Amino acid sequence: MSDELQPDQATPATNGKLALEVRGVTKRFGALEVLRGIDLSLHQGEVLGLVGDNGAGKSTLVKILSGFHPQDGGDLLIEGQRVGLSSVGSARAHGIETVYQDLALIPQLPVYQNLFLGHELTRFGPLRILDKAQMRKLSRQYLDDIHVNVPSVDADSDQLSGGQRQAIAVARAVRVATKILLLDEPLAAMGARESRLIIDLVKDLASSGRVSIIVIDHNFAHLFELCDRLLVLQGGRITVERQVHETSLEELTELMVSSYRAQLEAVSEAGA
Repeated sequence: MSDELQPDQATPATNGKLALEVRGVTKRFGALEVLRGIDLSLHQGEVLGLVGDNGAGKSTLVKILSGFHPQDGGDLLIEGQRVGLSSVGSARAHGIETVYQDLALIPQLPVYQNLFLGHELTRFGPLRILDKAQMRKLSRQYLDDIHVNVPSVDADSDQLSGGQRQAIAVARAVRVATKILLLDEPLAAMGARESRLIIDLVKDLASSGRVSIIVIDHNFAHLFELCDRLLVLQGGRITVERQVHETSLEELTELMVSSYRAQLEAVSEAGA
């Protein structure tokens, strides 16, 4: 990895302990080698941004960390312990939750039921009657605690704005994530006001130190506002690592443009 930080160098926002280590992770789909030996670390309380062109391997890496795809090689360590993330359930058992741009909310369900989706509270023992009153109460308290404003926890999710729905998706993931939150294009197709709602939510979560966060976003301005550190993925490898305070939008843009030009030249030479 070029421009690599020393392994024990934490960002100012972290406590120096590692929440996640990825060592030499590879992934193939048939003859296509998507990841070619990924090494990265995520410190506790850190927000790490992943940057790269389409096809660079960002979403594949997130899907491996979320248990959706198995890696073909390499190791994953959570808080120093080697783990096997064989399924989404396995990743969740290790404290990892993922939010994708498609939200995964059920539009016809009210906010409070979407917040507890898959983790519903019940009463009366084996009869498993939904404890709606308690879920409503806890949902309101929880959303207030993390500064997410919705008109009512009884409102159906399809009545909310896009930013509010994404905030509920993030809030649900954070409610059950104990260690790591993965955000794959959380602000895609959102307007400025809706994006601001999610940015403020993620910044609040990061400042609280509750979870460590990895963010993919094609909007570099979002990443500079959210992240402590940035990694550039190119052709399935991490080629650049920068502390956000040590780089700039201009430098990052030039890195990406240079990468694109190099890829075009490689294709041209291969076809010659």
